[in-house]
Amino acid sequence: MSSSGGVFWNREQRRLRTLWRLLLGLIILLAVGVILGLALPILWRVLGAATHVTAPLPLSLRFAARLLQTMLAVWLAGRFLDHRAFAGCGFRLNRAWWLDLAFGLALGAVLMAGIFVTEWSAGWVTVVGMWRVDPTSRSLAQALLAPLVLFLAVGIQEELLFRGYLLRNLAEGLRFRAQNGALPSLAAWLLSSAVFGLAHAANPNASLASTTNLVFAGLFLGLGYVLTGELAISIGLHVTWNLFQGSVFGFPVSGTQLSRTTVIATSQSGPHLWTGGAFGPEAGLVGFVAGAAGALLILAWVRWRRGTIALPSW
Repeated sequence: MSSSGGVFWNREQRRLRTLWRLLLGLIILLAVGVILGLALPILWRVLGAATHVTAPLPLSLRFAARLLQTMLAVWLAGRFLDHRAFAGCGFRLNRAWWLDLAFGLALGAVLMAGIFVTEWSAGWVTVVGMWRVDPTSRSLAQALLAPLVLFLAVGIQEELLFRGYLLRNLAEGLRFRAQNGALPSLAAWLLSSAVFGLAHAANPNASLASTTNLVFAGLFLGLGYVLTGELAISIGLHVTWNLFQGSVFGFPVSGTQLSRTTVIATSQSGPHLWTGGAFGPEAGLVGFVAGAAGALLILAWVRWRRGTIALPSW
């Protein structure tokens, strides 16, 4: 952050300073949300009248609308406030990006499978059924597709908002003219992770332990981004972590039962300190250990793919 210019304007960068860009970005996000919130129910009713479908707006489509809201807001903020192309938020879709995405997808699935096996082996989770399908689904295809759309939307939306937009802007805002190195990126990583944890503090069954663990989860999810400058690892990890947590193993996802379709229906017991109780594995020590192991695997992957490990100097 250069010292040139006033409190509001950075003359060197020819744009508003970070605090004001973030505040205006929040206003844009809320405004786009209001517009979509008014338009989507109308469009759904029109579509329902044309197809004779009277079902309420599905949860998966509501989360897809949140993704659209975030993408539009970040594009507008990037274009008119940050002077940054959308690809600069972590979407330079080259071959390396897609390989990182595949790694993140595999990692999230493996880690959640490890959590399930650990709790099942300890007797903290019991399998009570297989292929439990959401009774409100009109078909098996819809029952399987809905959670996939839901968790894909959640993963992309949260990573774009908390990492691609917030973390990147904080890192730029914490940089001063004479300052070099990765310290601003490190501070922005910590701050954005704290915001991520606090953003889930009002979730059902939340507690101090769950919020603290989700701050760590923010660091874990953001690690791939701060090491590569791209969102591929973070998005892949976030999507399959949630998908396998909720729709494969039947755990609560951040305190909520977002999907009523599960491959394995489970009943959880055991010590809340380890399992996270009603909030799910993200509030327990098993989830914390899985995240720590995942962080080491991300470091190993980045070191193998790029030959070095370093925080960026944005």
